[in-house]
Amino acid sequence: MDKERKLILKLGQKVTNRIGHKVTVDDPEYWGLASVLTDEMAGIALSMKVRKPMTAEQIAKKNKIDLRHTKEVLHEMCVIGVLEFNRENEDHHKQYVLPMFVPGSAEFMNMNREQTEKHPEVAKFFYDMSLLPLVKVAPMVPPGGAGVGMHVIPVEKAIPSAQESVSIEHISHWLDKYNGQYAVGDCSCRRSRRIMGEGCGHLEEDMCIGLGDMAEYLVETGKGRYIDRDEVMEILQRAEDNGLVHQITNIDGEDKIFAICNCCVCSCYGLRTSQLFNTPNLSRSAYIAKVDPENCVACGQCVEYCPAGAVKLGQKLCSKDGAVEYPRQELPDAVKWGPEKWNDSYRDDNQMNCYDTGTSPCKANCPAHIAVQGYIKMASEGRYLDALKLIKKENPFPAVCGSICNHRCEDACTRGTVDQAVSIDEIKKFIAMQELNSKTRYIPPMINQTGKPFTEKIAVIGAGPAGMSCAFYLAQKGYPVTVFEKNKKPGGMLEYGIPRFRLEKDVLAAEIDVLRAMGVRFECGVEIGKDITLDNLRADGYQAFYAAIGCQGGRYANVSGEDAKGVWTGVDFLHQVNQDESTKLDGRTVVIGGGNVAIDVARSAVRAGSFAVSLYCLEGRDIMPAAKEEQEEAMKEGVAIHNGWGPKEVLIEEGTVKGIILKKCISVFDEKGHFDPKYDENDLITVECENILMSIGQSIQWGGLMDGSAVEFGRGDGAVADPLTYQTNQPDVFVGGDVYTGPKFAIDAIAAGKEGAISIHRFVHEGQSLTIGRNRREFRELDKENLQIPKESYDKPPRQNVTYRAGIDPKSTFDDTRVPFTEEQLKAETSRCLGCGASVVDPNRCIGCGVCTTKCEFDAIHLNREIPDASHMARSEDKIKEVLPYAMKRQIRIIRNKRKETS
Repeated sequence: MDKERKLILKLGQKVTNRIGHKVTVDDPEYWGLASVLTDEMAGIALSMKVRKPMTAEQIAKKNKIDLRHTKEVLHEMCVIGVLEFNRENEDHHKQYVLPMFVPGSAEFMNMNREQTEKHPEVAKFFYDMSLLPLVKVAPMVPPGGAGVGMHVIPVEKAIPSAQESVSIEHISHWLDKYNGQYAVGDCSCRRSRRIMGEGCGHLEEDMCIGLGDMAEYLVETGKGRYIDRDEVMEILQRAEDNGLVHQITNIDGEDKIFAICNCCVCSCYGLRTSQLFNTPNLSRSAYIAKVDPENCVACGQCVEYCPAGAVKLGQKLCSKDGAVEYPRQELPDAVKWGPEKWNDSYRDDNQMNCYDTGTSPCKANCPAHIAVQGYIKMASEGRYLDALKLIKKENPFPAVCGSICNHRCEDACTRGTVDQAVSIDEIKKFIAMQELNSKTRYIPPMINQTGKPFTEKIAVIGAGPAGMSCAFYLAQKGYPVTVFEKNKKPGGMLEYGIPRFRLEKDVLAAEIDVLRAMGVRFECGVEIGKDITLDNLRADGYQAFYAAIGCQGGRYANVSGEDAKGVWTGVDFLHQVNQDESTKLDGRTVVIGGGNVAIDVARSAVRAGSFAVSLYCLEGRDIMPAAKEEQEEAMKEGVAIHNGWGPKEVLIEEGTVKGIILKKCISVFDEKGHFDPKYDENDLITVECENILMSIGQSIQWGGLMDGSAVEFGRGDGAVADPLTYQTNQPDVFVGGDVYTGPKFAIDAIAAGKEGAISIHRFVHEGQSLTIGRNRREFRELDKENLQIPKESYDKPPRQNVTYRAGIDPKSTFDDTRVPFTEEQLKAETSRCLGCGASVVDPNRCIGCGVCTTKCEFDAIHLNREIPDASHMARSEDKIKEVLPYAMKRQIRIIRNKRKETS
């Protein structure tokens, strides 16, 4: 064990913020300083008073050392971060200051990147010293923070002009005060978290703005660079775009701050003071957000960005028992407060989206949780481009999904309990028609925290919906992304597995063009594992891989004769037809399978010329997995659907199909709901045919893609990965879509692609956790059976139905004969939405940052100045006298409450 260094120990005791604590060598006050300070430096610091400026001459004289050497040591101490300096005197001479640990030397020491990476204990030192001094005092602090740490300052445009405000509540006031004296440096909190392996994906570079003397300090000690006001405003705007909170230092009273920080709750130690201890007084501004339910459409943008978890989704409609009462966070105003009241998991809990009572079923049931009510409202107002932008926050392919989605949102629609569900997909399809015109399509701008593109190369393998979704969101964040696709065209099953009568290929091509415009590069005709390997790509600088090759292989039924000529898998048949619509099927066709793919196969067989198409499936009509409307379309086109039959044997004549024997299925699932079909082997039928199309499942064709990797495979040969992050046992390989879940729908794959992009962003930056502070995207729907729905809210036109192009026999063409809504139909249909969800603010959690107001596009959430005392800024030296009166009043309230409880 190293020898105890008495000067370091003494200095740690001198500077600590912990009142009444005796510092030992086991405390961060000691080992944090001991790692970087010499005894000479400690001696010089001990000759100074905390937060009392001294010139180099005064320090040299007091320590009886050479002035030149003193200046050299003082400069080195400033570089280390244990000292700061200012020129707050008449002659503007440089004065050195021994700051507190936080905000002060512990933070400044973390600003020195090389030092913190060489001495990682410095990162933990800052973590501890921003926490330990507040353990006992946190519940006693009055609004405004009483000179403790940092203080939220609202987004300036969020401050209502109609309400009285004071100058110090405005960022512009502080920028004017320090006119031109600006510098920017890295975020110490995020650096500390990164070094500890607890980064949240919010990066540290160029986030903290130093003002006045702090600007000079940052530049002179190599911790920052000078910037002008335009760049200050650009940084602030970028912070708001990324949902970061503005905070100012709060230890020098109302006449001085030294920094404006742009903070995230998942890393910031300043915001931790209120969130961990559940004591918002330590951070909050004078403002509290409030929702106007009439304008709110539960789009969830305010919820997603609220740093304090104060806004969650609830319902707008009353229950049958009256208005829903939402829980409020308990505050320490009149109760004893200890660790049992803290929230150690605040970084994750603040990402919860929804109250237990639930919210709009459309958003809750959509796998991508698109803001359905939001884009319906925008469409009703003619704001089609805004609606398109809102959809693309969660789904890069609205036009594709408008054509093929299995619309779980619509199936869950509250309106369906009244008469018929809102035709959500047709509304989305109308909005997404903007994508077909290059002049009106929406190409998202790059939005990331740095304001410049990243250099880390990412490879996406597979250009299906999951892969392209991942590429979209990575490109939007500024990454160079290359998508490798073994087929000649991108799109995956969207291109090769879905017939054009359901998804016109110009619709798909238009949305893929958006990705190209965003900078995504497509390399088609390249099979990874055959033409090139993952190791080749690693050698070429690719730092992460998203494998989303889908389930592009078909499955056979494992019955006798299925290797005969005339037997196809449904997947192979669709691939052939989508490549060449002139493909012909002569004679009679039997399709085996009951899902949407089987329906597509059957309808394509009709168009390929088969004069009799029959579909046989195990399930009864009531439980067929194919969508009801798809079944109806097929029957209209002459497809005969037979339920309760499975294949037993393919009949062959001279190597060619001549028929199939089917056996009666008496049950499909076991008592636990698992697929386990049972048959009556004596109940058989024979169906004569010339073609059999097996559409009973899909398989993954890995090829050599994962050769030599640590990726494991599970059920159905799917990749094994973490269910939240999609990371495999090969750390740089992530998976998504059907290779992970098995065959599902495009919207499921799209949602997985976005999550993959989030994980990859975190992975390629050292020290970032894949899970901390991550939105779990968990929603629950409200109780539709317990709603009080006023008649006037549903006394609207009936549901608008899809129409078809006149004079065209759909069996004769692969064209999509469905006609999109007219604008009149759109207006009528959007008016049918009940608007059943809304955002709800817990005022006891709100810290008044105003970030929520910047995300709302419906003028539904505003700041109100309800706590004017929170704008009182005190000097650190006065914190005891600031805290004491409030603490005494609080103690009296606690005693009174106890008496009430016992009486």
